[in-house]
Amino acid sequence: MAFEKPITIKEAVENMAARQFLLPSIQREFVWKPEQMEKLFDSLMKEYPVGSFLFWSVQGENVQNYQFYEFIRDFHEKDNKRNPKANTSGMHSLTAILDGQQRLTSLYLGLKGSYTERLRYKRVNDPYAYDKKQLYLNLLAPSDRIDFRYDFKFLSDKEVAAYPSGQYFWYRVGDILNCNGMPDIFKFITANNITENFASECLMMLFQQVIMSPVIHFFMEKGNELDKVLNIFIRVNSGGTQLTYSDLLLSIATAEWENEDARDRIAELVDEINEYGDGFNFDKDIVLKSCLVLCDFSDISFKVDNFNNANMKKIEEEWDTIAQSIRITVKLFASFGFNSKSLTANSVIIPVAYYVYKNGNPNNFDISTKYQDDRTQIKKFVIVSLLKRIFGGQPDNVLRPLREIIKAMVGSFSFDAVKTSLKITNKSLRMDEDDINDLLYTKYGSNYAFSLLSLLYPTLDYRNVFHQDHIIPRSILKSQAKLRKQGLTDDQITYCTENVDFIGNLQLLEGIPNIEKSDMPTQKWLDQTFPTAQEQADYKHKHYIPQIDLTADKFQQFMEQRETLIIQKLKQILM
Repeated sequence: MAFEKPITIKEAVENMAARQFLLPSIQREFVWKPEQMEKLFDSLMKEYPVGSFLFWSVQGENVQNYQFYEFIRDFHEKDNKRNPKANTSGMHSLTAILDGQQRLTSLYLGLKGSYTERLRYKRVNDPYAYDKKQLYLNLLAPSDRIDFRYDFKFLSDKEVAAYPSGQYFWYRVGDILNCNGMPDIFKFITANNITENFASECLMMLFQQVIMSPVIHFFMEKGNELDKVLNIFIRVNSGGTQLTYSDLLLSIATAEWENEDARDRIAELVDEINEYGDGFNFDKDIVLKSCLVLCDFSDISFKVDNFNNANMKKIEEEWDTIAQSIRITVKLFASFGFNSKSLTANSVIIPVAYYVYKNGNPNNFDISTKYQDDRTQIKKFVIVSLLKRIFGGQPDNVLRPLREIIKAMVGSFSFDAVKTSLKITNKSLRMDEDDINDLLYTKYGSNYAFSLLSLLYPTLDYRNVFHQDHIIPRSILKSQAKLRKQGLTDDQITYCTENVDFIGNLQLLEGIPNIEKSDMPTQKWLDQTFPTAQEQADYKHKHYIPQIDLTADKFQQFMEQRETLIIQKLKQILM
């Protein structure tokens, strides 16, 4: 490995555009956000070093032996966030980037590309939710951000037009690539009637750092051995966003799979399952770990030794079946009402996927009445696993014994069998009275609140939208003024404000009824919605609501009686 003559940013960008600079399959996806890219350009303008880069000179047959990917040219948060596969046919040499992908991609996006991100509060599938932005530099004043001198911002055309012209002049940073020197800079400033000296400083420094100064310092690795390159890559990526062994597995699988592209298939599956239901947050690690577990490899840890040719071949052979097991499982979890927030441990899908896999990937597993008992048992297993947090720490220590227990379950899933057989130090699915009493301290907004509430409502169709609703409205119990006006004592007011969000005051209510209920006093809403005494009695029984006045002055008695009813139900389910 040798230190080579540095190049300019313009040269680097031109090499990326010409597809002479490519990325090996071991590289991660682009993950930098606009502020990180803006800070990189600010650092360049302040003449700070931007770190060294590590390149790999790929020659001869190795160009075709390995899979390479292009740099992203126009990043789109939904439609174009993955690097496209490079066509190296006919190429005899190329330069692969081992260290510096995020910085080089940022330089390209800032100078020749664009960054499109979803607008806040917009839905993922809304075609108007995405705003295409390019990098601009304000020539009239320094930045007001801490640690920034130069005001770089990724802006859309609409945002640029919205700034007051007397205070801002947004210069598109990529235009500097067409600048041939100082005369062009002064000509631009004169043509636009810019009088501030700061503008000249900005453009001259930008020209110097992008066009003239060789600021890209790099080492060049010229060896052809994949093992050596992988070891170098791990070493240089040991800081920052650390390389995981799943990245290595992806890279090796991409090279070892004969009929499929492992990277593309796994990425496509991750994208697909994350859109099920209300949305999940699975990553490639979960899919890869599922491969190791479902293929019954004795060692399921992310170690290089486990990513050998034989294992990769078996995973490729089983891929379609494994992928279908994961799809069925995630659809099942969506039918349980889980999403990216309430599924507090993604690893819990793996033992369920193993059961589905071992039982032949049954059709319509999430809806068919044939599998109702299975779904009931699996749901209990999932919820208790999440509430007991058994997948915290080192999930492999849980996945291995779970696999052995579930392996024997042919045709029916048994939560009791898992609960009885699972023996792990300091981890158990058993619930005692103290565990159940502790569940009462679960609060509104907690990631665990949905899991607990769904235990209390086993018959709801969670494909519909259910809200966590305060039985006695939060707007009443949190307002000291309202409570005092109703004649509550200081002690009563304190109890109301401190206990309003606990599980004893929460219920699951369908979205539309919850919107209609809003902040209406509970009894008034009941009288309007359920006019007969029997209807109200049925509603209260369904929601574990005691026969007591549902008013703020009775809130403490209400909570004590409802918590008793909840504990009785949880003991019935869990003990």
